[in-house]
Amino acid sequence: MDPEDVKKVGVIGCGIMGSGIVEVCAKAGMRVQFVEANEEARDRGQKAIERSLARAVERGKLDEPGRDEVLARIRGSTDFADVADADLLVEAVVEDLQAKLDVFRILDQLTRPDVVLATNTSSVPIAHLAATTKRPDKVVGMHFFNPPPVMKLLEVVRALTTSTETVDFARAVGRRLGKTTVLSKDRAGFIVNFLLVPYLNAAARMFEEGFASREDIDAAIQLGLGHPMGPLNLLDLIGLDTAVNVSDSLYDEFKDPLYAAPTLLKRMVAAGFLGRKSGKGFYDYSGDTPA
Repeated sequence: MDPEDVKKVGVIGCGIMGSGIVEVCAKAGMRVQFVEANEEARDRGQKAIERSLARAVERGKLDEPGRDEVLARIRGSTDFADVADADLLVEAVVEDLQAKLDVFRILDQLTRPDVVLATNTSSVPIAHLAATTKRPDKVVGMHFFNPPPVMKLLEVVRALTTSTETVDFARAVGRRLGKTTVLSKDRAGFIVNFLLVPYLNAAARMFEEGFASREDIDAAIQLGLGHPMGPLNLLDLIGLDTAVNVSDSLYDEFKDPLYAAPTLLKRMVAAGFLGRKSGKGFYDYSGDTPA
């Protein structure tokens, strides 16, 4: 399929990443149907999209008629059948292999055989997902970055079975969405997280050991390296549960201690301190509306 012929995109999962992907696709003029596990999650995803678009209007990046046009292209559902006629599917559920495999099995049976099945995974090998379908040549990684409406990068990940046509299609769709695409081989973590995770884990260990305060660690990286935010602030934005899951995937593949999630991160996740989305992580967000 020509990327310009993509009229409807199905997005499975409308959490932090999924809601942003829905918004990006709708802004590009595509109709978007997202699917969530239950009505509560569906409504939460819809409200996250509405809040993001409201902020865009407040900042002058979008006018009110434009916002209304974007919202009119978006539909939410709890029924996979509503994406059966989509021209592109993007899976954006939790960073858990079994959950993703379950989604890919359903999509493979439900959608047209010529439709590309993409995953927004940040660490799960694409080959595992491709192998559960009858179209492994049409399974590809399309890894967006948080928040998708702002971040310009899209990692396109090619499994051993992904065809050149599928890779070209994914990169062209990325350009249509206004993203700069980079191509990665199918290795856990791909380009960005392979380099990022050891850095984030080191920062969490540094704080855990009492080497420096959270504020000083973050300020040192922001001002010393020119990063937009420090590592502990970034972990809160990513979600500590997601960070642990990504670390686990990388450690499983490489068995390098650099990728092992620090004990502190695991204990914080067990306590429900997941970062911005739960209201508390390395910092306290209880006075804010979770993203």
